[in-house]
Amino acid sequence: MLKRTPTGTWLPAWVPESTLTLSFLLMFCSIVQSATGGYDGSMLNGLNILPVYTDYFQLNPATTGLNTASVFIGCTFGTLVSGVLTDRLGRRPAIFWSSVITLVGVAIQTAAQNIAMFVIGRIILGLGSAISGVSSGVFLSEAFPSRWRAWGVGLLNDFYYVGALIAAGITLGTGQWQSTWAWRLPSLIQGIFSILCIVILPFVPESPRWLVHEGYYEYARTSVAQTNSNGDILDPVAVAVYKEILDTLEWEKKEGRTMSPKEIVKTPTARKRLLIGMSAGPFSCIAGNIIASYYLGAELETAGITNSTDQLKANVVLNVWCLACALTGTHLAASWGRKPTALISQILLIICLFVIGGLSKMYADDPANASGSLIYGDVAVMFLFQGFYSIAWTPLLYLYPPEVFSVRTPNSYSIRANGLAFSALMLNLLACVFVYIMPIGLNNIGWRMYMVNGSWDIVIAVLIAVFWVETKGKTLEEIDAIFEGEKHSSVPDVERVRTGQVTLDVGAIEQQLQVEIGVKYS
Repeated sequence: MLKRTPTGTWLPAWVPESTLTLSFLLMFCSIVQSATGGYDGSMLNGLNILPVYTDYFQLNPATTGLNTASVFIGCTFGTLVSGVLTDRLGRRPAIFWSSVITLVGVAIQTAAQNIAMFVIGRIILGLGSAISGVSSGVFLSEAFPSRWRAWGVGLLNDFYYVGALIAAGITLGTGQWQSTWAWRLPSLIQGIFSILCIVILPFVPESPRWLVHEGYYEYARTSVAQTNSNGDILDPVAVAVYKEILDTLEWEKKEGRTMSPKEIVKTPTARKRLLIGMSAGPFSCIAGNIIASYYLGAELETAGITNSTDQLKANVVLNVWCLACALTGTHLAASWGRKPTALISQILLIICLFVIGGLSKMYADDPANASGSLIYGDVAVMFLFQGFYSIAWTPLLYLYPPEVFSVRTPNSYSIRANGLAFSALMLNLLACVFVYIMPIGLNNIGWRMYMVNGSWDIVIAVLIAVFWVETKGKTLEEIDAIFEGEKHSSVPDVERVRTGQVTLDVGAIEQQLQVEIGVKYS
């Protein structure tokens, strides 16, 4: 049964009573950016293999890089405004408008008559995708129940491979067409995820933390109950979560914290949190997956797989493999923790890159006499690399930053959206460069690109081991103890209440809430 729920914005909501059902809807309405991004990478992988696409635009390595990387130009601009828009409009309206912008970009890209039109369409697509990525990541981290947050927010980026798999299958199917619809149809279908998001948004509530910050206390309490206790506002878990949010945001306001982007660098603690939280974006970008994500054809050619149909089939298999690994990684992040999962995966990536570089060199030295075992061994390690990447960076890219930025000391609510936007900005700036230079680098230095990439991955592994902190199993309000050793609420940790380790006096908390809310309204 659906319940009409106030949202504090122009976008209404009719929310299901079941928290489990609502959790699925929250997740699906937030996957638009990752699924669109995954679809985009896999689609361009397929299109860059298709002669009908490369011949239509008369592409060379430089223009291939431009066509592919232009989406990150839009992403860069999008991240500059996404934090501010997400805070001012509300989480759900920001997701809505970003989906509309993405659809406009998809339409222009599909109708492109030349490189300029194709690039403009992709820039607009990237703009909408970046705003959606920040707003949906913040929304899901704030609204999803803490006990399922690793799965809920981790799956947010796992859907990258759902989109990628769909695109791989579509480009394989249209790959034999001789008309421009061989690449226009895959481009058109890219908008399906934005449409799905727009359809689901009216059935999920607004973020309770945003509602409290805006002064909609009763709306926020309803939202907390819907996302934690099947709508029961007197459930101990719902009461504990709501009290934590209220106490912590009230503390921030008393401290004079604002929604300004300057808050992310205002204090030493904020700067420390910014550097740790934003690192996931750049680390995931330069780990080495860009080669396989956008230029699989060129990568396979370095291993001796040159037939375009075989490359398209490999694209399909690769995305099935990566999806399975991403789901495994989400489970590991929830059970092992975020830091161990990232560190082990990064070490495996380093090993794979050096092995790929060595095998590719052996093929490049004497391609005519290369054995089948050498070729397929190289391809197998490439697949292992992408799998190891998917285990850590696919779920952690949108799980770890909002958790770190959620820390409440001294000004976490005010920096969460802007902090996540800054992380995405760093990712997209690097992606603009790396997606553009990769085809040029592979064309000019071949196997040496893997060696260069493996070398800087060693630095990343060291930084993770030294500086990352563990956030597993904590609510957004409880992570502050990692940085400051205290939290700004008198209620026990939510997980202890949920598991029965602590009994919460709901009546006493209710009296406190009535007094506090009464003071705020007076």
